[in-house]
Amino acid sequence: MAPGEAEEGQTQPERRPRIICLHGFRTSGKILRTLVERWHESILQKLDLVFLDGPYPAQGKSAVEGIFDPPYYEWFQANEECLRYIESYMLENGPFDGFLGFSQGGLLAAALPGIQAQGLALTKVPKIKFLIIISGAKFGGSKFGMPPIAANAFSSPIRCPSLHFIDDRSEETMLRFIEKITNI
Repeated sequence: MAPGEAEEGQTQPERRPRIICLHGFRTSGKILRTLVERWHESILQKLDLVFLDGPYPAQGKSAVEGIFDPPYYEWFQANEECLRYIESYMLENGPFDGFLGFSQGGLLAAALPGIQAQGLALTKVPKIKFLIIISGAKFGGSKFGMPPIAANAFSSPIRCPSLHFIDDRSEETMLRFIEKITNI
């Protein structure tokens, strides 16, 4: 029998989508894990979630100080080093199917498929299959600015399923989305 094949009459366990989770501004993978683990078990059991810390120690006060313990991290500080950091992590620990991003992590995750499609980053890893964005935003404007590498991230339609959460009343929507991405 070849590796990964089930014996006759047995079914293979369904492969869970493997997802890199990107935390918010001046928080951490551990903090995001604590928040995500509050989701209903029916969702968590269908996903293989991997929580990554940003590459940079926070350069200022965190809004979660006193609620969650440090250390706190950031994803970018006016450069694209975080993209090499994420790609390196994916090469060493992958494969991964998609990204989940919260706040600053959502802003970054939303830009990744476009940046990857243009061949500007994540060129050594498989194509991103889907995104889950929680309280995210889009690069640009006075609040987030526009890093040069992300300038054209949204210039063409992205053929990547995405789910965007604005509130916490979306359990059923999440379960339907998981059904769709499991077979991508």
